[in-house]
Amino acid sequence: MGTSLHIRDAQLEDLSEIVRIYNSTIAGRMVTADTEPVTIASRERWFHEHSADFRPLWVLENESGICGWLSFQSFYGRPAYNATAEVSIYVDEASRGQGIGRYLMEQAIEASPKLGLKSLLGFIFGHNEPSLQLFRKFGFTNWAHLPGVAELDGIERDLIILGKRVG
Repeated sequence: MGTSLHIRDAQLEDLSEIVRIYNSTIAGRMVTADTEPVTIASRERWFHEHSADFRPLWVLENESGICGWLSFQSFYGRPAYNATAEVSIYVDEASRGQGIGRYLMEQAIEASPKLGLKSLLGFIFGHNEPSLQLFRKFGFTNWAHLPGVAELDGIERDLIILGKRVG
């Protein structure tokens, strides 16, 4: 990567950059099921659902500022699933292809036992080869295939759920 990276828990003042990076992925129709940009206000509740010791939201900074972020999201929202979390990784357009996603994934897997996690999941569109490759590189395997469950611009898209035991 060749740059100095610093990962930390996101602060509320980071939400505008988190949203900016997220919104930059919408037009490509590969990363998110949102079809229109989200607002900072619409993401505040989501932001507050994260906590440093249970479901962290991290930002990754380089010398230019926030270049990516990672969130752990509860799976299915019931206590029996507390040892399972969905991992989402978003990288700023200017920083893609520089190993940022790989670095964030390494940090997520390393932190999982301390967070009480035994399984990590990735919910990825079937046509999003870069993300599928990233997760598979770290030993995630197909745990579910939901054909045609999303529709983007009139095209039905598959959802692949990749999973990995981490504890």
